[in-house]
Amino acid sequence: MENRRGALEALVSIMFEKDFWKERRVFVTGHTGFKGSWLCLWLHALGAKVYGYALEPPTDPSMFVQANVGSFMNSTIGDIRNLESLTRALQEAQPEIIIHMAAQPLVRESYRNPIDTYATNVMGSVHLFETVRSCPTVKAVVNVTTDKCYENREWSWGYREIEPMGGFDPYSSSKACSELVTAAYRQSFLQEQGVALASARAGNVIGGGDWANDRLLPDVFRSLDAEEILNIRAPQAIRPWQHVLEPLSGYLLLAQRLFVEGDAFAEPWNFGPADEDARSVGWIIEHLANTCTELRWETDEGYNPHEAHYLKLDSSKAQNNLGWKPRWVLSTALNKTLFWHEAWRSGEEMQSFSLGQIQEYEKAVSQE
Repeated sequence: MENRRGALEALVSIMFEKDFWKERRVFVTGHTGFKGSWLCLWLHALGAKVYGYALEPPTDPSMFVQANVGSFMNSTIGDIRNLESLTRALQEAQPEIIIHMAAQPLVRESYRNPIDTYATNVMGSVHLFETVRSCPTVKAVVNVTTDKCYENREWSWGYREIEPMGGFDPYSSSKACSELVTAAYRQSFLQEQGVALASARAGNVIGGGDWANDRLLPDVFRSLDAEEILNIRAPQAIRPWQHVLEPLSGYLLLAQRLFVEGDAFAEPWNFGPADEDARSVGWIIEHLANTCTELRWETDEGYNPHEAHYLKLDSSKAQNNLGWKPRWVLSTALNKTLFWHEAWRSGEEMQSFSLGQIQEYEKAVSQE
């Protein structure tokens, strides 16, 4: 473990300034989730002091437990809807940077529980920003929302940060609301307080350690492990697929620029894959079936609530102004996800394995 972490720290990526994250106090909401766990692993590898606030891991198994993420960080189990608890945790941490990822992240769940979805995704953001107002150590905040915050017109080109907010389903709508809350708090309070606040929008992330319901890759692995036929809701639906490390690299870069340069970067940012990696669900399944020959699937003909059919992001702003761009093509992202799941099934130590994949990603960046 120490050798691997040392190798990670020795890598000087063109994305991150050398030593910026060492000893930096970073507060991550939603740290027990899939993306949050990967982010905390990366921050740890970079030498940051990591503090987390979230509910218990949302699935069993979970990335948080399987990669033993809690072993190196200060983890507080709490609800983002509880203002008093959140305030106490933030005041104790006294962070310099906050990356806000706590959310109800599933479209279909938002149809089942719209009140909880809005309470978490909208009022949870309000609670965080209110808490930041009383914490003078905070200098930079990244609010992670989603590509689904845009008013989806099913057009063939990518959405830019200037497109109007919208959302057909409660999840998408709640994230659009969170974007509006972000802009209001930035302009009304945090900007004059010296806190640089930005939002980050990413595509459909994949990667090892995701066991969420109603997500394509976890559903694939569950069907393979159980030797059952996979039911696919919308094989023609097109999404901007990307490995989880892709947007996380964008969040880290954005947080760094916010901290160093302030309001110049305090605005919305897209971190999506290359255009050619906006692929249909059916394409993903067929690609996986070439490797996992035992994979069998059929179209789910039952009732399914509305979900966007076609969705792409335009990330040219991040590429031009932040120097960020995707590094792993979709086939690589799928392979890395398969390798992680196979390693987990074979009983490997998953914290080390996950740190190894972070190192592979860093190498892909440094070799450009």
